[in-house]
Amino acid sequence: MDKSLIEKKVINVLDQVRPYLEADGGGVDFVELTDDMIVRVRLTGACGNCPHSTQTLKNGIEKTMKNIIPEIKSVEKIN
Repeated sequence: MDKSLIEKKVINVLDQVRPYLEADGGGVDFVELTDDMIVRVRLTGACGNCPHSTQTLKNGIEKTMKNIIPEIKSVEKIN
């Protein structure tokens, strides 16, 4: 599948989960989609330093992302 098409899907999924993060004072920014299908994001606001951010990332964002876009291997946060 075309990487630019997958990237558009990734951004769409992030747009869908963003309101849930914003409700808790946080956010997520798309950084990049690597050639090996790893999504890199930056958690912002309250999510940036929340002790539950890894759980939010893996159980929320990554799980949703993989369900919608099976090609995605993982979602990782960067600082």
